[in-house]
Amino acid sequence: MSQHAGWGQHHPGQPVPPWGGWAPRPPQPGVIPLAPLGTGDVIGGAFRAFRSYWKPLVGIIMLVQGIGFLLVAVAIGITVAGIRPRFAAVFDVPSGERPGGEDVAALLLYLAPVVVLLVLTMVLLGGLITSLAPAVIQEAVLGRPATFGAMWRRCWSRLPSVLGTLLCTGLLAGGPMLVLYALFFSWLVTSGDRWVTALPVFMMIVFLVGMPVMLWLTVRFSLAPAVAVCEGLGPVEAMRRSSRLVSGGWWRTFGIAALGNLLGAAVGYAVQLPFAFLGMFALFPTVLATGDAADPSTLLFGMVVYVACILLGTAVGAVFQLGYPQLVLSLLYVDQRIRKENLAEALLASAAATPPAGAYPAGPR
Repeated sequence: MSQHAGWGQHHPGQPVPPWGGWAPRPPQPGVIPLAPLGTGDVIGGAFRAFRSYWKPLVGIIMLVQGIGFLLVAVAIGITVAGIRPRFAAVFDVPSGERPGGEDVAALLLYLAPVVVLLVLTMVLLGGLITSLAPAVIQEAVLGRPATFGAMWRRCWSRLPSVLGTLLCTGLLAGGPMLVLYALFFSWLVTSGDRWVTALPVFMMIVFLVGMPVMLWLTVRFSLAPAVAVCEGLGPVEAMRRSSRLVSGGWWRTFGIAALGNLLGAAVGYAVQLPFAFLGMFALFPTVLATGDAADPSTLLFGMVVYVACILLGTAVGAVFQLGYPQLVLSLLYVDQRIRKENLAEALLASAAATPPAGAYPAGPR
């Protein structure tokens, strides 16, 4: 039997009986009790999962950030080397003159592929981080071990489906607003300057009307990545499952997810502060050494240490800022399935039939 047996779709209409009265405490083989979860269970369970499985979480997120940083650095270096001859011709022109069209075109020709590459890289790395949390939670709810290699393979195996859910959700939630803005700007360009004063009003109206719809759709499909990882479904099926699971609990899902994001941001910011202070201390000799007494090597060393501390602090803080909210969403997925499909019994049966193993089998197909 597969180690992930019990995570497949269950027929609805069989909710778990309420835990209350003098009933015994629900079993808790992992980070959460296998019963309908309260807000404290979800928030605390995500903290326990992060503490218990910090090695794969921190390792993979730091690796992903490192790959992204290297790609960004290489892309910026190539771009700077390519546009340097054209930069002065475009931005350093005599007063009253305009840069040549061929120089502007060459500059854009260098910048466009790099921007596209950076966007695709960020989307790919974001998909890896998003697929990591459900893979970890699958093991955490039953207290099973999760190694770095197993989680890395699991993330890659479900990455296409997770990216599909993120892309489809983004298009459905934000696409209409972007289309309206694009149409209005196109019309504004062709109609002349007489409607420029209407631009702020139009943007505000579209924002006020579109933001609630975008938020509603985002929350409704917020469990789709967890569905794609845990149940092995494609993007469209995962979004439909997420919509059914969130149905009847939109406000609860929104509130707990928002709380998880706030806590993740707060803890991440607190982690970044010591690195920022350390970088500021490294700048003190640079600030004090002014005039003829300033040593270029001291100035360079201070700036290098400052930038390194800021980058390192940002990377370490982002581990919690990126990972913790996804753990909260994954536990909300488990909670909704326990409430609506009695997932707890299936997981207990799976745990009894399949002993924990260090080796992590391939995910469901």
